[in-house]
Amino acid sequence: MLDIEKIRGEFPILAREVYGRPLVYLDNGATAQKPLAVIETVDRLHRELNANIHRGVHLLSEEATTRYEAARERIAAFLGAAAKEEVVFTAGATASLNTVAYAWGERFVHAGDNIVVSEMEHHSNLVPWQLLAERKGAELRMLPFNDEGALRTDLLESLLDARTRVVAVTQASNTLGTRPDLRPVIRAAHAVGAVVVVDGCQGVVHGGVDVQALDCDFYAFSGHKLYGPTGIGVLYGKRALLDAMPPFLGGGDMVDRVTFARTTYASVPLKFEAGTANFVGAIGLGEAVRYVQQFDPAEVEAHERALLDRATERLGAIDGLRIYGTTADKCAIVSFNVEGVHPYDMGMILDKLGIAVRTGHHCAEPVMDHYGVTGMCRASFALYNTEAEVDALAAGVARAVRMLRQ
Repeated sequence: MLDIEKIRGEFPILAREVYGRPLVYLDNGATAQKPLAVIETVDRLHRELNANIHRGVHLLSEEATTRYEAARERIAAFLGAAAKEEVVFTAGATASLNTVAYAWGERFVHAGDNIVVSEMEHHSNLVPWQLLAERKGAELRMLPFNDEGALRTDLLESLLDARTRVVAVTQASNTLGTRPDLRPVIRAAHAVGAVVVVDGCQGVVHGGVDVQALDCDFYAFSGHKLYGPTGIGVLYGKRALLDAMPPFLGGGDMVDRVTFARTTYASVPLKFEAGTANFVGAIGLGEAVRYVQQFDPAEVEAHERALLDRATERLGAIDGLRIYGTTADKCAIVSFNVEGVHPYDMGMILDKLGIAVRTGHHCAEPVMDHYGVTGMCRASFALYNTEAEVDALAAGVARAVRMLRQ
């Protein structure tokens, strides 16, 4: 089994106090903390290997380039990609999804086409498609979920047709924790010739992915939710699709030959990596992936499931508390409200108790609209969280309820 105390010792921030209390960090769905292996890698790169990649013939540049491309190889293997060229480094999942919406969407979506987006999407997998639909005169269609948080895949037949170009869906909801079965979604989309764009920000952390087995066309995630640095993300795309897409950004390192008459572009993935790459972030993300790969995925899943089950039981015992998202295979995310208590008030009191949770609409306002609320509290767990921290959360929520109801 996982040695949780040893793991916790590898994350320096978990030793700090907040308002004189031990930090209970339960906002991992927003950003996860970083292990020493990642922190020290980033520090070492700045101290000893700070040189631009792909451009220099000097030793530092060559070494940085080698490590950058090695990180790409590791991440490609981690995702189950067919080749490292299918992994594009971006500034984050938002940049990845916008790259698809602009580079692929501008070429292949036309007036009268339609784009299907699930109701549970993070704004980063909704707003780019809204913008694309507005630019191109396309129709945006919503694939809803039910009150338990299950995606209504039974409605796919009524939403997809020969003019469907894109289906955008999450692998795991950042608010509900729902992990929809994407296989029928992908089969149905491919049957009408549409591409499937998957937001993997939570899914890559909670359960992982094999993009070839899944057969998605594009897959996006952010490094900072996977124990890696901020400002780095990944776009996976099938090679044939990436080859067919024009570049999204123009500049250095994404070109083959430039003249005033004409510019030709580098092959993928460099075609989509214009400018000075965040090589430190990419190498740091490769180290985060290496760190995660040392653990048995089944043991991580079992640990997170135990935390989720305990949180569901303890929080569910509090009078007037409602948990949103109750599907059987959800990941370790619990969003909730308590009758008569504003989520911001709850979050502020928990903070004074040293407990960090998320409050608000979690960049998923359609989910809030579905339930008729303006916000929720969210506790999201990671491999370093403990059952004692779950108990602290439940006790803190109960205390906050007593205070606010008085």
